[in-house]
Amino acid sequence: MLIDWFGPPRPLHQTTLVRNLGACRVSFDLTQYGITGETTNHTLVGYHVFRNPSVAKIYSMAVPLQRYALAGNGALMAFSAPKTGRSPKDKRIVEEETTKADIWWGEVNRPIPEASFEMNRQAAINYLNCRDKIYVIDGFAGWDPEHRIKVRIVCTRAYHALFMHNMLIRPTPEELENFGEPDWVVFNAGQMPAIPGLPGVGSKTSVNVNFKTREMVILGTEYAGEMKKGVFGVLNYILPKKGVLSMHCSANEGDDGDVALFFGLSGTGKTTLSADPKRKLIGDDEHGWSDKGIFNFEGGCYAKTINLTEEGEPEIYRAIRYGSILENVGFDRETFEVDYTDVSITQNTRCSYPIEFIDNAKIPCVGGHPRNIIFLTCDAFGVLPPVSKLTPGQAMYQFISGYTAKVAGTEIGITEPVPDFSACYGAAFLSLHPTVYAELLAKKMREHDVNVWLVNTGWTGGSHGVGKRFELKYTRAIIDAILGGDLDDASYETDGVFGLAMPDAVPNVPNEVLNPRNAWADKDAYDRTANRVAQMFVDNFEKFADQASEEILAAAPKVTAG
Repeated sequence: MLIDWFGPPRPLHQTTLVRNLGACRVSFDLTQYGITGETTNHTLVGYHVFRNPSVAKIYSMAVPLQRYALAGNGALMAFSAPKTGRSPKDKRIVEEETTKADIWWGEVNRPIPEASFEMNRQAAINYLNCRDKIYVIDGFAGWDPEHRIKVRIVCTRAYHALFMHNMLIRPTPEELENFGEPDWVVFNAGQMPAIPGLPGVGSKTSVNVNFKTREMVILGTEYAGEMKKGVFGVLNYILPKKGVLSMHCSANEGDDGDVALFFGLSGTGKTTLSADPKRKLIGDDEHGWSDKGIFNFEGGCYAKTINLTEEGEPEIYRAIRYGSILENVGFDRETFEVDYTDVSITQNTRCSYPIEFIDNAKIPCVGGHPRNIIFLTCDAFGVLPPVSKLTPGQAMYQFISGYTAKVAGTEIGITEPVPDFSACYGAAFLSLHPTVYAELLAKKMREHDVNVWLVNTGWTGGSHGVGKRFELKYTRAIIDAILGGDLDDASYETDGVFGLAMPDAVPNVPNEVLNPRNAWADKDAYDRTANRVAQMFVDNFEKFADQASEEILAAAPKVTAG
């Protein structure tokens, strides 16, 4: 057995096999992937494979390296520059005969030939064969044993190993010993650039998914989120074919077992509003909806940390401790205290931690069928009501549209509100056409009599620059009213442009803001702006219209000519 200078020898389930390859000694067999410790120059590298190492082991190997630091709160600080976010334009799906007819090809899912994938895969294997340390993380995606998949991560950075240790569901020692062959393998050789000249590649970054071989290859980016979202994309292909709806949403549960789902793009308040100390957290980002109910895909959370405070988001703040990873976050070089306001590296600062670090997490992360679904939007044009109840057709239309708006000052060049549409509130991760998910959502809504709501956390009384943003206390009151059943028997009036049913009263919310037109001093300005936003919806939906049902198409806003 190899001598482990960081502690005693591993038990059998963590050091499964020791082989001799001349000067090379291997602690876990990866030869089935071509990882043998033999370089392209036929030189044997003495390397050690660490399978599911403990958190302490990962820390002990990471902290001495300059690319890591130990935060004062106990978290491991890691850095992924130059890539500090996902590279969606570099994602590729292998075009092959078994899945070619199913994939939603286009800007989201771009094809790569099988031959190019094989060259990228070989480049990753060659890189792994040159490393003296390799990490293998075996875990599950999906808390429902009937629908979970076994995932194997093969990587060379302690950062990536701890990240996926957190984000996958961690097997028990018995489950790990009997893990067997994985359903999917991710080869993360992100330090190795791709070859831009290969057909279907085009840049030094290439994130490839092969549904036929059930493999994923990462080149040219060290951003850990590529692994997390890559697994999500796989589930977005597999599960709907089994009648299970895969969703980019958060979920929580009340004391009586009522489950609520929260969908929303960045900046809409999804994390803030679903983190409720009065309710148990099922998960913060990715879920499935089966015939039995809701289940989380992940074993951890991946939260934004920009301007994080204990007062504002206490659950997340307190979860950042030993075992967590702070990603691209600034810190004091003398005290190693974290500075969550430091955006010198990126505004996309994040933290990964096991879900059990949240005090009110529900373990196992499963629940019954949802009673309420909440679509969150930040409408910076100020024309959508703060809350409206959706029909099944409207729910599908809004779900496929995935609308929010960016405001002036958030990005260079934005001087007035601009629409931001992302199908199913997560277009970048969809493998199938958005209508597949929408039809499955509608089916489950009808089967389980689920209420669906559109909640606008954006502006009232005018667009950004004229009106003001809804106060958080009012939005929280709206969420409380929805989850408490206060709006079930309310009286509703219908908006003339968007066709949305608006309640005439919500406890602890001023009545004058419930109808957005009433909140505008200039009614003509409201009418013009509402008509313009309605046209944006219609224009965006054109790319889905050919596969949408009549029920969905009938839910489109009414645009006035002229």
